[in-house]
Amino acid sequence: MSDFKKYQCRECEHIYDEAKGDPDSGLAPGTLWADMPNDWCCPICGAPKDFFRLME
Repeated sequence: MSDFKKYQCRECEHIYDEAKGDPDSGLAPGTLWADMPNDWCCPICGAPKDFFRLME
């Protein structure tokens, strides 16, 4: 079982999955939330990183 987490945008409900990363934004698969740049934005709606919440 992996320890990767998922985070969901509160604006558009896009899900950032640490296991998949965000290659279109230069984030390789396996990029942890804590290791992402603070200026990263939702690739769908442009919401800032702090608009995301950890999915339980």
